[in-house]
Amino acid sequence: MMVFPKVPDQHKPDKPLVPNGLGIFYVLLSVIYLFVLYYFFSTNGNPKQAEKALSFAVCILFGGFMGLIDDWMDLRWRYKAFLPIIAALPLAVLRQGYPVMSTYFFGRINFKTISFWVIPGEIIFYFAVIPLIVTVTTNSVNQLGGLNGLETLCPTVVMFALLFSSGESYRILLYFPLIVNLVLGFFNFQGKIFVGNTGSFALGITLASYAIIVNAEQTLLISILPYIFNSSIKLLNILLFKRLPKLELSRNVLRSDHRRSLLTLIVYYKPLTERKLVSVVLVIFAVFAFFAVLAGFYS
Repeated sequence: MMVFPKVPDQHKPDKPLVPNGLGIFYVLLSVIYLFVLYYFFSTNGNPKQAEKALSFAVCILFGGFMGLIDDWMDLRWRYKAFLPIIAALPLAVLRQGYPVMSTYFFGRINFKTISFWVIPGEIIFYFAVIPLIVTVTTNSVNQLGGLNGLETLCPTVVMFALLFSSGESYRILLYFPLIVNLVLGFFNFQGKIFVGNTGSFALGITLASYAIIVNAEQTLLISILPYIFNSSIKLLNILLFKRLPKLELSRNVLRSDHRRSLLTLIVYYKPLTERKLVSVVLVIFAVFAFFAVLAGFYS
């Protein structure tokens, strides 16, 4: 742990120093696993599965690299908000995903049969819809953090929803990344490690790219609604009022006198300890994940 920079845990009374950036382990171990799957599928006559494993690995690698740059340079949001578009390139170029999206309210949207002026709908799907999904998911995941366990355990809940909503042949892609994230989440929740932007960017792109590969965009959208809600409140306050959300620590309890994020909204009405607040957020994610899986069966 000594090779990793240490940062203060801001929501502890004594602000202990905690190793940061351990999300790199998630990136490296997940990518190695997916490369092994690529080799296995390639040598066993399954080129489609091999291509999916390869594109998934490259997306996670891109995400980790972008997060690492942010950890090093502390990029402004105006710049890093668009970085995930680069990570969407492997999905678009390798034509991952299926241009027919299931939606609970609008039925199936077939981009193969529609066009926008002279642009075929399939091109719109791969080079506009996919980058949009990746960008929104990655940035919203990255914006919900700051408390022990949020950066790792909330994506874990979404991963389980995606796992239940995908076919058995696809689940093998997510098994090991999920296990690695659970291990990191265990130590992160205890305040022993931080995964940093390296981890949060990689996890956000994991959710988006896997959902696209297995055609589970609807499950992803419903599961990440708490992320989107949090980002919407934060961005509205920043853009319109130039106000940032802030948690105050008082007698080991987190409080807030405003409602500028999901976290401050909760403790505005009920001050909680850090662990209880994280637990409440996890329950919220679990509820949305449950309805996301349920909606998949009726769409």
